[in-house]
Amino acid sequence: MPLSLPIKDKFILPDGMIYLDGNSLGPLPKGVQQRLSDVVTDQWGQHLIKGWNVDDWMGLPMSVGNKVARLIGAPEGSVTMGDTLSIKVFQALASALKMRPDRKVILSDSGNFPSDLYMAQGLISHMDQGHELRIVEPEDVASAITYDTAAVMLTQVDYRTGRMHDLHHITQQARDAGAVMIWDLAHSAGAVPVDLQSSGCEFAVGCTYKYLNGGPGAPAFIYVRPDVVSDLSPVLSGWLGHDAPFAFEPTYRPAPDIERMRVGTPSVLQLAALDAALSVWEDVDMNDLRAASLRLSDLFIEQVQQRCPQLTLASPRNGGQRGSQVSFHFDHGYAVIQALIARNVIGDFRAPDIMRFGITPLYLDEDDICDAVGHLADVLDNREWDKPEFRKPKGVT
Repeated sequence: MPLSLPIKDKFILPDGMIYLDGNSLGPLPKGVQQRLSDVVTDQWGQHLIKGWNVDDWMGLPMSVGNKVARLIGAPEGSVTMGDTLSIKVFQALASALKMRPDRKVILSDSGNFPSDLYMAQGLISHMDQGHELRIVEPEDVASAITYDTAAVMLTQVDYRTGRMHDLHHITQQARDAGAVMIWDLAHSAGAVPVDLQSSGCEFAVGCTYKYLNGGPGAPAFIYVRPDVVSDLSPVLSGWLGHDAPFAFEPTYRPAPDIERMRVGTPSVLQLAALDAALSVWEDVDMNDLRAASLRLSDLFIEQVQQRCPQLTLASPRNGGQRGSQVSFHFDHGYAVIQALIARNVIGDFRAPDIMRFGITPLYLDEDDICDAVGHLADVLDNREWDKPEFRKPKGVT
């Protein structure tokens, strides 16, 4: 039976903190500390190199990948873990361009995360074959998919505003035009229901340290549609993507399945932490989570608009067009966020003027939302943000 939300008792959260930044880094789930202690003390400490076999360290990218697959509507055996999201973007895009050698356009939008665009720019420069990164406004994506489009590369939920693309509609537009579809689910996995299998997209990638609570630097994931994976020629032809890595053959021969998208040695400690963190999802129904997210998000918007007229909503007002975050414009948004953090209300800021608040129903309830808005109103009404210590930029916003 699905759990009733929130499930605060499954997380370690500091007393008195209202945490509205799970869209950037999720909190620590209970059980992760013990799992890491076991891996370090019992497995690494006692088994040493035997851990690769005795404790199946080598199998973690696939076993953890199957847990992520359930949360993004992907079939078992279609998701593997490892590396960073930027590397997974590079892998997916490079493979997509090889699948459409006669096309030269990579289509993306102005709401995509910059790192995805940087990886595309770097790949285009490296290939030097006349490819073009074409960037359009989010609302123009569907109409911009044409028969010269090799790949459509989009982040489903805009990292700044929470605006959400219609994954199925755009994927169908891409397929109708013969383009390869790549989705970045960094702000979707664990936040909104996703059904990759029914969408028909070829690739999806994402990180696990946000809504999936895998911890800072947690490994990324990549999904490849099962019917196309055996035809891919990985550009990053890493040792562990080989069909028989311990045969030590001098020539690369890719694994027959999703494991060909593995590159280097698994990060065992990170994967173990993520594996333990994913346990909190075992009885969570994503549709229930989505309903709770919309309820809390709507409450947050209503309260802010009533009590903080200085702010302008940056997110779509229609919940169906929004992920699991709410953002507002304010000229002094950075300082406001710093003032809130000083009050133990944690949100974050994205240039030039966006204050972001992650709405994560696993550990937030209506009281948290109302209390957070009360703090926000105090900071604004009393110009508490207008202090030198809150205006001074820090290295991470």
